[in-house]
Amino acid sequence: MDTPEFDQVIQAARRIRPFVRRTPLLDFPSLDDIAGCRVLLKCENLQYGGAFKLRGATNAVQALTEAEAAAGVATHSSGNHGTALSLAAKARNIPCTVVMPDNSVKSKIANVREAGGTVVFCAPTQAAREQTLHEIATESGAVVIPPYDHAMVISGQGTAALEMLEQSPDLDMIVVPIGGGGLMAGTLLAASGQENPVTVVGAEPAGADDALQSLQRRERVVDVVPNTISDGLRATIGELNFAMFLEHRLEHIVAVDDDATSAAMALLWRHTGMIIEPSSATVVAALLAEPELFGGRKVGCIITGRNVDLDAETLARVAS
Repeated sequence: MDTPEFDQVIQAARRIRPFVRRTPLLDFPSLDDIAGCRVLLKCENLQYGGAFKLRGATNAVQALTEAEAAAGVATHSSGNHGTALSLAAKARNIPCTVVMPDNSVKSKIANVREAGGTVVFCAPTQAAREQTLHEIATESGAVVIPPYDHAMVISGQGTAALEMLEQSPDLDMIVVPIGGGGLMAGTLLAASGQENPVTVVGAEPAGADDALQSLQRRERVVDVVPNTISDGLRATIGELNFAMFLEHRLEHIVAVDDDATSAAMALLWRHTGMIIEPSSATVVAALLAEPELFGGRKVGCIITGRNVDLDAETLARVAS
């Protein structure tokens, strides 16, 4: 796999501009008081499809040749990438098939279908997702667009941070949730092209901390069994993504437990009025977990998505 460069993030921004929303960067002074730093929220929860994933999916789909696109696209996803790829495929008028774990969040299944994607269920393991996707792609000839371990996807995801740095060029730090690592890799790319240095920090569930373990060991860890409410961050870190972590010298990943994530969801609801998915809340949980790392800095947090079931459990978590 070719490693993308900063210029490819610039190209992606131009390619996807007609299809994605330039999301707002919002401040909430009461959050500053609580976190002990200047907090700016990049609201990708307001992106079309409800998550940042539309950026990478659109970049990958729009870059396909007519011959490549003819049989459609396919992927595996816990939800947000599947919705994004379905929307990107619809914009190009090609079919999209999404392999989803059979325990996926109900609202995310509905979102994929409403976006025009065909859902195929599998067992909730990485191996099952990949095997089912392989079978579908072999039979249909669809182009596989992975959710994170893909140069065009990474470049597209980097446009969120690129926009944020255009909106606030003097950021000291950016905090990014880490699942498979596409957004983090893209953010590192976007940061690498800036005149003013900016530190990029990861936020990861303690119950799915393969990226943190990988960084500590300096080798990719693939045997972590995820146990976290952050369903969007359960994926194993991608090979290309981890290589980029090392290349761009990622130093800080903050692991947060589910209680801290739930508390951050409630905090964001009270102070911003936004209900976001647990994966998004990890960035704010990280601010509170390590105040000495962020204290006094101007920190941009990427709020990655809003797609969460509004069931009794979620509402209780937000209201706590």
